[in-house]
Amino acid sequence: MKIRRVSAFQVFDSRGNPTIEAEVQLGCGALGRGLVPSGASKGVSEALELRDGDSSRFHGKSVERAIAHVNHEIARAICGMNADSQADVDRVLIELDGTPNKSRLGANAILAVSLAVANSAAISQGKPLFESLSGGRANLMPLPEIQIFGGGAHANRRTDVQDFLVVTTGAETYLESLETAFLVYNTAADILKERNRYYGVADEGGYWPEFSTNEEVLDVLLEAIVRAGFQPGKDVAISLDIAASELFDERTGKYRFNHPKEEFTSQEFIDLMGRWCEKYPILSLEDPMSEKDWPGWKGIYGKLGKKIQLVGDDLFCTNVDRIHRGIQAGVANAVLVKPNQIGTVTETIAAIRLTQEAGWLPIVSARSGETEDVFISHLAVATNAGQIKVGSFARSERMAKWNELIRIERALGGRAQFRGARIFETLGISLAF
Repeated sequence: MKIRRVSAFQVFDSRGNPTIEAEVQLGCGALGRGLVPSGASKGVSEALELRDGDSSRFHGKSVERAIAHVNHEIARAICGMNADSQADVDRVLIELDGTPNKSRLGANAILAVSLAVANSAAISQGKPLFESLSGGRANLMPLPEIQIFGGGAHANRRTDVQDFLVVTTGAETYLESLETAFLVYNTAADILKERNRYYGVADEGGYWPEFSTNEEVLDVLLEAIVRAGFQPGKDVAISLDIAASELFDERTGKYRFNHPKEEFTSQEFIDLMGRWCEKYPILSLEDPMSEKDWPGWKGIYGKLGKKIQLVGDDLFCTNVDRIHRGIQAGVANAVLVKPNQIGTVTETIAAIRLTQEAGWLPIVSARSGETEDVFISHLAVATNAGQIKVGSFARSERMAKWNELIRIERALGGRAQFRGARIFETLGISLAF
């Protein structure tokens, strides 16, 4: 189980941008890999993604410095360590970097190695990754959130809202959940074709939105649910990623829409979210307020926190200190979890555990610039997280995660459980829309 060789090289993510892949080989010959995704909409508290900044190569997006850190400094530090001691390896990586946000070595360099160590340990043990990460205690298949329309930073800001997603609240199995999403996704395409608005897909595989207002997208999504044969709210609910930090002007303290052009105070924006939740079967709101508007978060939790899932993404950045602050302040009831926001497997799992211990819900999530790596599928099951957000029901970097969960369910056999919408009972949320 001792780490014998560590190396890294440049590959490409789903947007065709450079990213880093690391390989960790053990003395027994087991070889684990780790690929790192990249986000377009990033919280200011995320760990730093190190890029070269040399405009003559890949418009400054190359990752040769991060690769050099892996091949030299990181390799020297962890070779000889035991791969099955993930926490020890990650601690050495964190201490080696020595900065609060992993800015010296780069969170992308550190995460690539951390992922590769986890994979090499599982291979050496002859276990699926989810079993290795959980110690054999994993059995819960996650409820998917699946994007139907992309927007915001994922679609050249054609809409203000970043993600329009569905949650298959009526599904009794993981596979039924995927079938439901398939039907809604393809019905939405039919509607767009009828209206001559079928323009391909955005970064995460959801349809490219050519709409005049955010409400128009919601109306079409609602129509797609009904036309696909489902009862809104009972069979299929709506989840929105507002990505409000992208809409917030810190100087004026106001939120701005471009579709149509409108400006809102924090309270007015809270009231707008409330009206949307009354009009549409919205079960979950992600980042409905800016990461810099903690009073706004407190206000929206007071208005909607007992009715729907309120998810912090930019607000928390998979950081246990920020999640703890949120728990103490009572501003949300769920946390979006992205490994590359924090930079190691150990810290990611710690964020999930803290969320669960507080009675909140974790949602394991992909990024908009994804890879074919399926680590997050295993992570969601290994931690019994209960929910996963990968993007849409198209594009191979997305489908790889959905398909890997099918394989995991087969591996679990009779042990596999699927709570589906019952996961929200923890929050005391009623699904009666």
